[in-house]
Order: sequence, then C-alpha cells, then structure tokens
Amino acid sequence: MARGESLKFRAFVWLVLVSAAAAGAAGCAVRVSKKTTVPPAQTRQALDATQAELIAKYNQQAKAIRSLNATVKLKATAGSQYSGVVEQYHEVNGFILAQRPASIRVIGQAPVVNKNIFDMVSDGETFRIFIPSKNQFITGPAKFEKPSKKPIENLRPQHLVDALFWNEIREDAPVIFEETDDNGKREYVLTVLHGSRRDTNFEIERKIRFGRTDLNVAEIDNFGAEGKLESVVHYGDWQPAGEAQFARDIRVERPHDDYELDIQVTKIAVNETIAPERFHLAQPPGAQLVEAGKDQEESKP
Repeated sequence: MARGESLKFRAFVWLVLVSAAAAGAAGCAVRVSKKTTVPPAQTRQALDATQAELIAKYNQQAKAIRSLNATVKLKATAGSQYSGVVEQYHEVNGFILAQRPASIRVIGQAPVVNKNIFDMVSDGETFRIFIPSKNQFITGPAKFEKPSKKPIENLRPQHLVDALFWNEIREDAPVIFEETDDNGKREYVLTVLHGSRRDTNFEIERKIRFGRTDLNVAEIDNFGAEGKLESVVHYGDWQPAGEAQFARDIRVERPHDDYELDIQVTKIAVNETIAPERFHLAQPPGAQLVEAGKDQEESKP
C-alpha cells in the first residue's frame, strides 16, 4: 500500500471510531422520562393460535347455541355524523327469545311500569312488529330493506338473529389469516370470502376478530354484495351459559340503516325447547295494519 493510500485508510478508520464513540455517547445521554409499572392483575398476555385453531373455535361456538331465552337491557342510538343528527334513546328492559334457524321474538318494556313499548317477531321470512303507543301493527318481508327517514324505524328482528346465531365457516371457504396490533390492541383476524377455493373472483363475506387476551370473538363484520358493509357486531364479557359460552355485552351497528343497538344480557338460558306459539304475534283488534314495501311493490309495472 502506498504511503498516501495508507494515510487515507488510517484517517477513514479514525473517522469510523470517532463516529461510533459519538453515537455511544448520545445513546448514553437518553434517559427514561417516565416508568409505569402495570399491576399484575391488569397485565395481559397475548395468546397464540393458528388459523385452523381459530376456525375450529368459531365453528364450535356457532354450533353450540341452538336457542336462547334472555333477559336484557336495550339501548338504541339512531343517526350519525353523516346524517347530521344523533338521537340517543332511553335504556329499556327487554326479553329475547330466539331459536335456529331464524325464529326470534324481542319485547321492549318501559322501566318501572313494565309496559310494552314494542313487540316484534320474525321467522326468517316475515317480520311483524306491534307498537302500542302508535297502535300500529307493521309487517313485511324479513329481508326488506328500505332506509327510513327515522333511522330507529330501520330496526328489524332479523338483524338480531344475524348477531346471535352465527353461520359456520365452510370447509372449502377461502380464508385469509392475519395478525393486527391497533394502538396496542392485539387481535387475530379471519377474513372469510364467498365461494370456494376454486373460484377466481372473490367477494368478502365477513371479518372475524379474535382478542389475543382470551381468543374469544371480539367483533364480526358482515358484508353484502359488492363489499357493502351490512353490520358490525361487537362482543364482550364472555361467560359460561350452560355447556356453552355467550357474550353478555353485544353491540349491533348497522351503518346503512344508521342505528346502533346495545344489548346487555342480564340473564340467559340456552338450548332449551321453546314452544312455537311463543313466536306467534297476531294483529291486535283495532290496530292499524302497515305493510312495509307494499306501496313499492304496487308501483312496479
């Protein structure tokens, strides 16, 4: 090595050493500004699971609940920042009877006086709702969707069926598995697609989120055609219910119907036989009959 090149090499080595020393000194200058010790009771461990394990857990829960008889508290919120008006309704006491595949009855009562505010049923084909204060008996197709100017009127018993009874993930369904960490909230997510693995054109069917602290379902996002977000259902406070598990806190969000419904389960019995007549709701004498969608159907050519 020539003398000039040797001097350049030594200068380079010296520069590297000085830079390393400076970086080390700067690192030593960094100090912890605040240290917080989380109490052991509040410490959470992120549990691990595979895609297959989560699918099996979800399907097991889906099969476990065949019927339910629950005492609940219901609280509705109608409107949003998009509609410009948000209306929060008073919490009411209620009862929910539900049985697979699609039978449900929901009764809401005013606190203290226990007077019915509404009574609604659905068999998966037709819904019926009686509102005593208006003396109206409303009926129509269970899947009828025509957003009302008053969002609270968009509430349908079938929306609750979809939240309470899950469809199993088909064995041949395409499923995407991912891990997320949103602001320290760690979750696993299963994205279930319509069709089978042999298809080439996919549409999203639902997203299922599992909390990493207990691997219970924390949220299910349900989608319709062309990726339309039909509902977001949150689940919390999972507790034993007979031989199964059931969430005691459920929130149903219907973005296009512009309402939310909070359901707090205070008492529940699952998988008991429910007599068919308990799902029967007849039009009371003198009540005004309102047939949802009839005007729309009659206007068709």
